Parts: sequence; C-alpha cells; structure tokens
Amino acid sequence: MSTERVVLITGGTSGIGRGLAERYVATGATVVVSGRDQRRLDATVAVLPGAVGIAGDLSTPTDRERLADAVRERFGRLDVLVLNAGIQRRVAWAEDHAPWSERQQEIDLLLSAPVHLTALLGDLVRAAPAGQIVVVTSGGAVVPQPFAPVYSAAKAAVRSWTTTLRAAHRGTVTQVTELLPPAVATGLAGPGAAHGADLDAFCDAVFPRLEAREDEVGYGLTDSLAFRAVLDAARERFTAAEGRFPVRGFAD
Repeated sequence: MSTERVVLITGGTSGIGRGLAERYVATGATVVVSGRDQRRLDATVAVLPGAVGIAGDLSTPTDRERLADAVRERFGRLDVLVLNAGIQRRVAWAEDHAPWSERQQEIDLLLSAPVHLTALLGDLVRAAPAGQIVVVTSGGAVVPQPFAPVYSAAKAAVRSWTTTLRAAHRGTVTQVTELLPPAVATGLAGPGAAHGADLDAFCDAVFPRLEAREDEVGYGLTDSLAFRAVLDAARERFTAAEGRFPVRGFAD
C-alpha cells in the first residue's frame, strides 16, 4: 500500500517501534518518531527517508503536550497513532526497593502517556479518512509476569482502556487496534535481557494485520488458539456488559 499518511510512533528509535517505523516508511508514509534520546533519534531518521524525529520524555505531561503541539503545527493531520513507548523494570515485587519515582515513571510512560496522547491527538486521527490508533500492550496484560509486576499491571490497565476506546469509536471511520506482542528480542528490559521472538519476523507478521485494521493482533504465543480463546471470552463479557449503562461514543 502506497500512501501519503502521517504516522506517529512513540518509542520509535528501537525495538518494535523502530521495526514498525521502517515498514510504515516503506508504504510512503511520513513517519514521526518520538524518543527520549536525541542521538538515537538522529540516527534513526538518518536511515529512514521520510521519517521525522521529535525528542521528548513521554513520562511527563509537558513533553506529551509538546509532542502533540509539534504534530499539529508541522503536519496539521495524523492518520495513524502508534502508542508504543515503554520501559520494563524487570524486578520481582519482593525485591523491588527502588525509589517511588522509578515506579512512577514506569506507570506514567506505560499508562498515562497513551491515555494522554490519545486525548491530545484523537481529534486529528478521527478527522483522517481512515484513521487508526494502534495500542501496543503485551501478553503480560493478559497473563501477569511475576518478574515485571508493575509493567504487567500497567499493560493490563492499558488493555482495559483500549477496549473502551474501541467501543467509543464504534460507528466512526477510526479503527482502534491492540497489538499484543509476546516476548520479542528487543532492548525493552535493558542490556543483556533481550529474549523472545525475532524482531523482524514479528514485525513482518504483524504489520499486514495492522494495515488490515484488525481489532487485536498477536504473534506466536499471543496468537495461539488458547490465548485467542481468552481474548474472545473477554470480548464476549464486555459486549454483554457494556449495554447496562449506555454511554455516548464519537458517532453519537
């Protein structure tokens, strides 16, 4: 698919974000990549023609607002918002004696950032002819990971919010897609902690499904029959319960 879309990917200088940025650029899209490290941003943009880097720490409200303002001022449109930025503090709860500020940063980047950025930029996506919000959660959002308890809890919260976000956009042209990676060999958990599926194989498999605008996209373990049965059951429960207290959506 060759397009002239504007795509924003948070956390796009490495791992899944970088892999998706490469594939969106290949479609002809202008890809806005955000990240905390200016040098890594510059290196990413240098090898991705059509990419634009905007630096910022998305764990802070101020930098989220600056990013949203920059997208509005420079492009005036946003076709795809990929909410991917994250960190994973790989430490068991019984051994976690870090200052609260470290845990707060993890929560803010994983949960506050996607919710806030969607509030800031959702109207631009809804104005696009075929807008899409892609929320990157995790297999740990469904099955908690004891080695990363705060990460798992934050991703579970984001998954819950994504379900209601999709319901709010029902009847509009905007698609809300949840990407649920299994363990993928990236630098998410820090040096020496990369394990899991090959990054390119993962991105090659999931990207066409993102472009097909599926509701939920998994890979490997998170695309297995057993895992999808859990997702299907949760979807059925939500559908059965959401009518109890009707709320307005963007199509109303």
